[in-house]
Amino acid sequence: MRRWLYGLLSLAAAGWFSAAARAQPAAGPPEEVDVALVLAVDVSFSMDLDELALQRNGYIEAFRSKPLHDAIAKGAIGKIAVTYFEWAGGHFQHVVKPWTIIDTPASAIAFAEELGEAQTRRGRRTSISAAIDTAVQLLEQANVTPMRKVIDISGDGANNDGRPVTVARDEAAAKGISINGLPVMLKQASYFDIDNLDVYYKDCVVTGPGAFVIPIRERTQFVDATRTKLIREIAEMPREGEAVVQKAQSTGSNASCLAGERQWRDRMGN
Repeated sequence: MRRWLYGLLSLAAAGWFSAAARAQPAAGPPEEVDVALVLAVDVSFSMDLDELALQRNGYIEAFRSKPLHDAIAKGAIGKIAVTYFEWAGGHFQHVVKPWTIIDTPASAIAFAEELGEAQTRRGRRTSISAAIDTAVQLLEQANVTPMRKVIDISGDGANNDGRPVTVARDEAAAKGISINGLPVMLKQASYFDIDNLDVYYKDCVVTGPGAFVIPIRERTQFVDATRTKLIREIAEMPREGEAVVQKAQSTGSNASCLAGERQWRDRMGN
């Protein structure tokens, strides 16, 4: 059994808050990189243990893969900066991997191995807005000079805690930050879930030129979808136009960006 699985099995049920200030402190002059990439990963209790393992493994295998190594090498500078944090409710953000420069296959594989050894924690509620705010703070703390700044959000539900997600999204966009999405849609919408999460991500979460959403509908899609998303974020320059949903279940209707909050209030009887 791989070492990353041992880390995933050591789940702490209690909520955990770790400020973005726990990221790696700045040292020396800023380093130029093609992209500063924040990986923001949902670990709320709506994600079951199997989904958490598959989600983490998707990122591990992506950073081990040759196509991703090639994408980094083909960049104008040939290096990226990446950090990985887990989030749930408004007061649950935990930096798992602080800012790391990846410029060789060896450094990408080392990032994957260290990610696999890290413990995964879980928390209540879903605050995409707080995840975006934390990601913006991490980007502001990064000791790099990036050509692009990207936040990569993966999750299985709509925002139901903290401030409205569109407010956080728009503030990030005003700072020149792009946001892409990886909605996890393995289960039928249930008690606190909404239908067509991919459309919600398109309408309410992602932003920036060429922003995109890649839904995951099958367990077997985690590795390929995560790798495809990362390669696109690393290798492709943003294009003008509206956000794109790839392989979407439904693109014919617009989502309510307060659907998660409304559903939570209804279910809780408030």
